[in-house]
Amino acid sequence: MAAEGGGKENELKTQFTTREGTYKLLTLSEYSRPNRVPYNAQGCHPVRVSFINVSGEKDGSGDRICFNVGRELYFYPYKGVRKAADLTKPVDKRVYKGTLPTCHDFNQLTCTSDSVSLLVGFSAGQVQLIDPIKKETSKLFNEERLIDKSRVTCIKWVPGTENMFLVSHASGQMYMYNEEHPCGTTAPHYQLLKQGEGFSVWTCKSKSTRNPIFRWVVGDGALNEFSFSPDNKHIACVSQDGFLRVIDFDQMELKGMMKSYFGGLLCICWSPDGKLVAVGGEDDLVTVWSFAEKRVVARGHGHKSWVSVVAFDPFTTMVVEGEAGDFSGSDDEGDDTQTTTSRNNPGSNPGSNPGSMRERANSSHSRASICNADTSNVTTYRFGSVGQDTQLCIWDLTEDVLYPQQPLTRARTHTNLTNSLPLPSGSATMPRCNSLPHNAVHSTGSAPNAKEKSLTDGSIASGITSKFATLTLGDRRDKHEKHEHKRNYSLSSKSSDKLNSISKGHNAHSKMLEDYARLGTPCCPKLDEVPLLEPLVCKKIAQERLTALVFREDCIVTGCQEGFVCTWARPGKVGLSQTSSTHSTGGTVV
Repeated sequence: MAAEGGGKENELKTQFTTREGTYKLLTLSEYSRPNRVPYNAQGCHPVRVSFINVSGEKDGSGDRICFNVGRELYFYPYKGVRKAADLTKPVDKRVYKGTLPTCHDFNQLTCTSDSVSLLVGFSAGQVQLIDPIKKETSKLFNEERLIDKSRVTCIKWVPGTENMFLVSHASGQMYMYNEEHPCGTTAPHYQLLKQGEGFSVWTCKSKSTRNPIFRWVVGDGALNEFSFSPDNKHIACVSQDGFLRVIDFDQMELKGMMKSYFGGLLCICWSPDGKLVAVGGEDDLVTVWSFAEKRVVARGHGHKSWVSVVAFDPFTTMVVEGEAGDFSGSDDEGDDTQTTTSRNNPGSNPGSNPGSMRERANSSHSRASICNADTSNVTTYRFGSVGQDTQLCIWDLTEDVLYPQQPLTRARTHTNLTNSLPLPSGSATMPRCNSLPHNAVHSTGSAPNAKEKSLTDGSIASGITSKFATLTLGDRRDKHEKHEHKRNYSLSSKSSDKLNSISKGHNAHSKMLEDYARLGTPCCPKLDEVPLLEPLVCKKIAQERLTALVFREDCIVTGCQEGFVCTWARPGKVGLSQTSSTHSTGGTVV
């Protein structure tokens, strides 16, 4: 059905096809507010989605879903592709006054069928710990906003712990809490524990134990999201200053960083094996960065506006059984390929085998053969992204991009394999991937700037250049590097002495960071210096901007700002009847 105003471009898609088959929207599995009225999304905080399995059963009977819509927070049994959603019977519903929920996270380690711990962050800076099964509110942190007054941007339980959690704020600060400790009745005082490039760690000075245990100051501007690596040893943060920073969480040491092509970074996700980090942001790009090699592997161009969520699909990441360098054979899926499983698969023990993916079913290979950087067998990483352009993009990162130095006996998705070796600054342009035309790169014929390193004089073809009209490329950008988009934000804490210390620490590194992150350097390569991916799928699936994307074993879950959470069944997984008396057929996504 076409959206209001008509036109094929505004038509909402109900299915899409990839190499494994057709994904179909299940209209009866749509979750929203009980009245199913679209929420007025103007100026509201993003709709976020969290899942928990309270029974440990893999049949999905214990799945629960939590999502926020405006001032409301809902907790439902999630029936996925099995049965239609019954919106008349939420397990718990909460309506808040004076502040809005912005994010939430379940404690996967302590959940039972009778109790579950859910953290909720709010727009005014508070954090609430609730049990939606018992319908209890156990604790409220930062209640008087003495720790931080800015919006909570991301909240997560520290993996492997029962009572420790991290909270990031729009102030650019991140705090570690212990749910068993009080927050105190006065504003905390801090002392510097460790200083790094673009971040600092502080401890709370107090005669008695209190929250927060640590305060992290990361980058300039809002700390938009953070994510723990699969082995729980590293934490990756993306900030409004456009930097991705990967930090050893226990040692508090910077292990790598990357700069966005333009603007702030908004979202982040680790690959299931912990080798890659995908980020998205205000440059409308999805960027894949190699943690092992400390370089940008590829950029994905498909969105027409800011990218709000990026996520890897662990269930369709392809692994070839055999030697790492053996890529012979056809593209058909057969017995020599298998699908990896998620480390957070419902029913699995989240504390076992840290630092690796789950064992693949019927696999004769050890975990080391998958995760070791020198002997990797991964041939395709699947990941997805959603953005404010209301589009869902699906991407494949193939072996010709992952292992550009290895000779290949087959090509994937019309990839240009000529000049596929990694190029230093100043050499020929990199290949484009995923069906970009072979002549997408051409020589401009202009001479390089003698004052700088010899940079490539290739440019993006006119079709792509027009989409980046506001982002000048080539020599013109080089002449104006001093006017790159830099964001300087002040921190919101009122502890002036500590703020001055932080400011001085950041200023001491500012010149070095500016040089390190200049466009055309390994930290921030130009568009024609790394492979440019085009999406396998790029479909408009909502009327309002998309804010949630979760890959599950039998489906993909998306959420939009109007408050509709939709389920897309994977090929062959449609299992529910398309008739139901408890679910209206109306809605935004059809």
